[in-house]
Amino acid sequence: MPPGGWCLLCFGLVLSSVCASAESAAPSNLTTAPLNVLLIIVDDLRPSLGCYGDKLVRSPNIDQLASHSLLFQNAFAQQAVCAPSRVSFLTGRRPDTTRLYDFNSYWRVHAGNFSTLPQYFKENGYVTMSVGKVFHPGISSNYSDDSPYSWSIPPYHPSSEKYENTKTCRGPDGELHANLLCPVDIADVPEGTLPDKQSTEQAIRLLEKTKTSTRPFFLAVGYHKPHIPFRYPKEFQKLYPLENITLAPDPEVPAGLPPVAYNPWMDIRQREDVQALNLSVPYGPIPVDFQRKIRQSYFASISYLDTQVGHLLSALDDLQLANSTIIAFASDHGWALGEHGEWAKYSNFDITTRVPLMFYVPGRTAPLPEAGEKLFPYIDPFNSVLELTEPGRQVTDLVELLSLSPTLAGLAGLHVPPRCPVPSFHVELCREGQNLMKHFQVEDVEGDPHLRGNPRESIAYSQYPRPADSPQWNSDKPSLKDIKVMGYSIRTIDYRYTVWVGFSPHEFLANFSDVHAGELYFVDSDPLQDHNMYNDSQGKDLLRAFDAMILANHRGGHI
Repeated sequence: MPPGGWCLLCFGLVLSSVCASAESAAPSNLTTAPLNVLLIIVDDLRPSLGCYGDKLVRSPNIDQLASHSLLFQNAFAQQAVCAPSRVSFLTGRRPDTTRLYDFNSYWRVHAGNFSTLPQYFKENGYVTMSVGKVFHPGISSNYSDDSPYSWSIPPYHPSSEKYENTKTCRGPDGELHANLLCPVDIADVPEGTLPDKQSTEQAIRLLEKTKTSTRPFFLAVGYHKPHIPFRYPKEFQKLYPLENITLAPDPEVPAGLPPVAYNPWMDIRQREDVQALNLSVPYGPIPVDFQRKIRQSYFASISYLDTQVGHLLSALDDLQLANSTIIAFASDHGWALGEHGEWAKYSNFDITTRVPLMFYVPGRTAPLPEAGEKLFPYIDPFNSVLELTEPGRQVTDLVELLSLSPTLAGLAGLHVPPRCPVPSFHVELCREGQNLMKHFQVEDVEGDPHLRGNPRESIAYSQYPRPADSPQWNSDKPSLKDIKVMGYSIRTIDYRYTVWVGFSPHEFLANFSDVHAGELYFVDSDPLQDHNMYNDSQGKDLLRAFDAMILANHRGGHI
């Protein structure tokens, strides 16, 4: 049986059973054929893309998607680490509700039998399919990617992903190593392929199968890059000569940063090429020449990812599905490349919580393509001259990744789940995030349209746990039992405020009377968030208001 053959066989069997109950399962509020959904989830991608204003990174295919999409400039993840973030936006609940702050529990057993985004579409007549890293693998998705609840057919994982952290990186000595920097010759790696390439191929096979179906599909495709190690085809390194690579604008640990707020990037230190640098723990620093190589490989990984997205969207066009498919593109969280002296996620700064988020909706964010017209022709990032693609309509309001679930439901014409009550552990289907549908209404009004509505909605909450007040070996990824401090962070258009308070892992409760440290950044004058004004007199009046908002959010799951 060919790669992915089992899933394709299952697909055919599922279609026959779904069609039998199509009338009863179809959304009742739709008068036309329901739209398909293609959800693209990327791992560790900060908004280092041309459509977000990055002048160095070559991402022409994602930029092309952005030109036909509604793009959110200020979208934020709820926790800057893979499993908690993915469970949060796929269930529409905050980490304090899923009670997942690490990788070591399954929310249906540990917190509540919460419905998921794909499960909701499945229960409304969609064939739901998962390719690559959508849920985080392991116990956090019950070792099954939450099957059979979320998916109509068994989720697909590329066979080559098991080599990601093995010794497949050829070093200057000619030997194979488990390195951070890992440009490879594809012909030289196990199976002669890479995970994201396999995922693209499988996703295209599944799209081809949908041509014979009358049922709508929900296809989630999860890409690994630019997650570490930076294992990508070596030719992409040529796009980023080291002499063109600049360093982070704020490569030093800020003087006013509380130790509890710092992450010591321990997983980076475990790679063989980084170990050879003999860095001091916890603050480093990394030598400047190696900093440039890290940034070079991160950007090269993005361009490799861009080609995979380009091939996928081009296939969608070729199959004449672009006029009937919603496309959502998002990352689970960001990534620091030397900012604040950090080289990972695991924090509450914008650099690790801000994510790309865009939605293409046929006929709404872009005109329907005419017969024979291609919206997403593949663009080669190696073209010496790339035509600048302007992004489509942009939203500057602050939004949360938590809003992905209700927004996709609304865009597809399904009933948007209700807001969660307090508490909501007993409620299977509800949402803690805002529905972003209002941003898709194009209105001819005077003034700034982003100022309409309740300004309290333009707020984003994030959080991160720590085992101690100072950096230690498990500061980046503490297990639940070791969490002693929780950093609750609120981002408004003007401020980033974080309060680090005592936390009980047994009761899942924060003690806001037990303040360990605080951070307050004035974003307008300090956009990189390097000057902590928490102890400055001009911030005192703000702190009381922010504390009240964070406390209400913690107790109720939402504002």
